[in-house]
Amino acid sequence: MAEVVKVSELVQALGLEVVTGDEEALNRNITTGDISRPGLELTGYFNYYSHNRVQLFGSKEITFAEKMMAEERLMVIRRMCSEDTPAFIISRGLEVSSEMLQACEEHGIAILRSKISTSRLMGELSSYLEGQLAPRTNVHGVLVDVYGLGVLIQGDSGIGKSETALELIQRGHRLIADDRVDIYKQDELTLIGEPPRILEHLIEIRGIGIIDVMTLFGASAVRGSMEVQLVVYLENWSKDKKYDRLGSADEVVQLGEVDIPQIKIPVKTGRNVAIIIEVAAMNFRAKTMGYDATLEFENRLTRLIEENSEN
Repeated sequence: MAEVVKVSELVQALGLEVVTGDEEALNRNITTGDISRPGLELTGYFNYYSHNRVQLFGSKEITFAEKMMAEERLMVIRRMCSEDTPAFIISRGLEVSSEMLQACEEHGIAILRSKISTSRLMGELSSYLEGQLAPRTNVHGVLVDVYGLGVLIQGDSGIGKSETALELIQRGHRLIADDRVDIYKQDELTLIGEPPRILEHLIEIRGIGIIDVMTLFGASAVRGSMEVQLVVYLENWSKDKKYDRLGSADEVVQLGEVDIPQIKIPVKTGRNVAIIIEVAAMNFRAKTMGYDATLEFENRLTRLIEENSEN
């Protein structure tokens, strides 16, 4: 879990312009993903001022401030500048008043600016900060983007998870993380997976060692993060175990307090697991779009039984 995000990290991630702010100002901590639009504060009402949030000024706030007297504007902006106020951000490339510049420079707070609209900027700010500040856990497995579907491959050690992922990469799919996947909740139903920084783009293949997927296969073979939508569990084939042959057994596994659909694939010599995972991903996508081959088979069987009973 990232407990804080530096203002400088926000600048780099969103491509913001630094209007004013020295190294110390850019080193301030952002501790919450909530964004404040200080409309009431501009009128002098500070009872519920969220001073520890990023302060976002859009055209409404800037236009209202422009109608204030210069002395009043300076006084209000100074009151907004608390010890834990991370930064002021201006949208739409709007001009920054001299009073805001003065107040922020007095308190060592950075003023940042973006050319995009206020609503879009607010969405990008919230999405980035909430993602960075969300509690993180890690799970063992390999996360791969298969046909745009985030597939987490799990299973016992040595069963061939990384080798299967490597074959999927060779077939045009993308690696997100190998061995350890950091996961966090984007919302109540969405789980995001990403690699730890030390393992970015790397995959371990027994007998070869660690390889850099981006170097060997190019930038299109890797991805920074992905929603975890399906878990594929690889298990050793056992002749004494009965396996689901129709695909009617819907299983889920809970990861990071989110229920994720899971399928189990028995592994034995001669089975091309990578191709099976590709088909599993396509079949899962088809189910989410309303087509269920198992249900279609059962309907055909029912019709056949009815036709035979009539005859």
